[in-house]
Amino acid sequence: MIIYHGVSELGETGKDGHRLCYAAGLMVLSREQPSVIHCRLAEPVLTPVLPEERHGAIANVVFPSGIDRRDDLGLPGRFDIYYGMGDTRIGVARLDVPDIVPPGGPADSPEARV
Repeated sequence: MIIYHGVSELGETGKDGHRLCYAAGLMVLSREQPSVIHCRLAEPVLTPVLPEERHGAIANVVFPSGIDRRDDLGLPGRFDIYYGMGDTRIGVARLDVPDIVPPGGPADSPEARV
């Protein structure tokens, strides 16, 4: 599993003139061949919704920078994601991953890969 950073354009310009939204996505890669994507979620797992994420040095920013699997709690499917908030603070979000990711989840087709 990998958490990655992505940028999308907002439909309209915000009050600060900023038109971009920075969010975090999730992919499941093959353990044997990491270039093979088993699943890539169509929607971000972390988006800017809190005031500290929507306003700051740069608006509409969540930027994942670290992940911690919480085996110490006896919860191997729980992860803490440490992330930048509006480029002014650090936050932590909890991600609970199911034991089994459904097969056939959305993923880039081989034709779409560069």
